[in-house]
Amino acid sequence: MTWDTFHRRGEVLRNVLQHAETHRDGTLPMHVSGVAETFGDELTLLGALQLRWHTRLAGVIEREVSEPVDLPSAVITAWGMAAQDMPGLRAVLDRCADQPSSPEMARMLEKATAKDRALMAAMAGQAAPGDRHAPEVGRELEKRARETYRPAPSGPVGRRRAVAPARASLLRRVKSVLAA
Repeated sequence: MTWDTFHRRGEVLRNVLQHAETHRDGTLPMHVSGVAETFGDELTLLGALQLRWHTRLAGVIEREVSEPVDLPSAVITAWGMAAQDMPGLRAVLDRCADQPSSPEMARMLEKATAKDRALMAAMAGQAAPGDRHAPEVGRELEKRARETYRPAPSGPVGRRRAVAPARASLLRRVKSVLAA
């Protein structure tokens, strides 16, 4: 991949994310300018979006578990914060998982979701990395996070929102805003 191709891909991905955050309808934005030329197909674009989600989730979890706290609660809070920060992306991933356009898309999202859940379980101290039961443990943590998750109303594009769930301490909420 050339320097120009790499940077063009990043620019198109930012435009796709901006579209997803603006519209929040869960539709995979294949129509955004440059998507067809840069990503080619739904699976490639969705893979890039899933990677963006996983990276954000991992970063927020890492930040939340860095202080001595209840690790499962910190992971649950982190999932909510990541979802609150990227509700449009979360909507795209959820819709594609619920209504995959192909068996390949379903398999790809199942595998990626299992990795997200295994990460959550490991960081919560409830499973070892590579444990075959980790995705199931992580599924329960994600379920608990989704119980309190409510997508924020659409706001100005480009403004990041990192809002902790209501039960998080004031200090944790201030830290999350400062870290964003």
